[in-house]
Order: sequence, then structure tokens, then C-alpha cells
Amino acid sequence: MTQPAEVPTSERPHSGVVMTGHDGDDGVKAFYILIEALPGKTAEVRTMLADILRCVQDEPATGPWYAVQHSPTTFAIFEVFPDIAGRRAHVAGGGGDIFRDIERMNDILAAPAHVQKVDVLMSKQVFTARTV
Repeated sequence: MTQPAEVPTSERPHSGVVMTGHDGDDGVKAFYILIEALPGKTAEVRTMLADILRCVQDEPATGPWYAVQHSPTTFAIFEVFPDIAGRRAHVAGGGGDIFRDIERMNDILAAPAHVQKVDVLMSKQVFTARTV
């Protein structure tokens, strides 16, 4: 997997988000979002991730959601949806609104967040609540 290159200051503002991939057949879907913070902006990116998590808490079609850190400035989100409609509803919601805040994204991100549409092929059900 390649990381998006940092956009030189002369090329700012950037779009905030670049999306790749396709919807394909219906089934379990996910986003893998690669995020590169500007130097000195990691705290602000962590705050953004917490803001997104607060948004997805109330989204019935957003399943497992993880924010991870690859390096001091590289972060990612992995989030799973039961189907294409759930993924689209998520994009239209509060988390999508955060990424659509171009001014905020240009203030904290070195390049547009790279949102990759992916299909979930298999999963191990762990750390989930069980109902009897």
C-alpha cells in the first residue's frame, strides 16, 4: 500500500479527501482511510478522530470502527458496514461532514485523506457483545 504524497504548501488548499475503489456487488463493505498529519498537527488529528468516533456511535449501519496510528504522523480509520447503503449513509453523516470541512482538513492534513472503498471478505467475530 502506498501513502499519498504530501501536497506542497504551494498546492494548498487540497480537496480534503480522495476516494478510490468502487461499490461492486452488495455485501459487507468497509472504508480504509489513510490520514497523514502535517508536522506538529498530530494532536489535532487525534481530536478529529475522536470527533468522528462520536459521530459514528449513533449510526446503526456503522459496525466495527477503529482508528489506528502507523507512525508519528500517519493514521488510519477502518470501518465496516453491512452493505453499500450503510456505507453511503455513513458518508452522508457527521463523520463525512468532518471530512467535508475543507478548511479544517487543510489546517491539519499534509494531503487529502485517502478513502479506499473495500469489500470485507472474511472476519473473525471477536470483542463483540453477545446476546442470549
